Amino acid sequence: MLKEISDFLVSVLGTNSIEITATLLGIINVALIIRRSIWNYPFGIAMVILYAWIFFDYKLYAEAGLQVYFLMIQFVGWYWWMHGRGQDGKINVLRVSLGEAGLCAATGASLIAVLGFTLNRYTDASLPYLDSAVTSLSIIAQFLLARQRLESWLVWIATDILAIGIYLYKGMHPTAFLYVVFLFMAVAGFRSWSRNAASTRAVSP
Repeated sequence: MLKEISDFLVSVLGTNSIEITATLLGIINVALIIRRSIWNYPFGIAMVILYAWIFFDYKLYAEAGLQVYFLMIQFVGWYWWMHGRGQDGKINVLRVSLGEAGLCAATGASLIAVLGFTLNRYTDASLPYLDSAVTSLSIIAQFLLARQRLESWLVWIATDILAIGIYLYKGMHPTAFLYVVFLFMAVAGFRSWSRNAASTRAVSP
């Protein structure tokens, strides 16, 4: 039944139309994140749902599965951001501790190794280890973003560079374009959040 619905929507809209819609939602989502606005989350939720479908269609199974995690962390992050706002209604930016950084690095490396091996051995996944690297880095970056950590942008920058290469190779040009935009926006986000983190430290007792 789901396959019939999917085939019908693709025949009506075309895969590229769905991909372009997800791209636009993603740009709006990141623009609102840079502004530290809690209203990024409705756009993020819609984008994640569309990309789960798109990645599965392209046999990028790790990234398709990643969207399930993204959907859950969107709601969790929404809750955390609601309780982490300053008087201006925007979230306060925090820094990653040394312990958090070590845990994220170990978790990311383990995820890449395990997920890459599993996809390579048991599925027909395309680019299993690179796909797993994007997936693993995205998991870390999205968690840090939900926790309002400045360093989430650095992880996103690394993820975006790797993702651009994969999507160009797969012929997913609208999505590759989205990640080029994401790359520039991640740099802008890091600069913007750095200013907030600095001002927060300046007024801290």
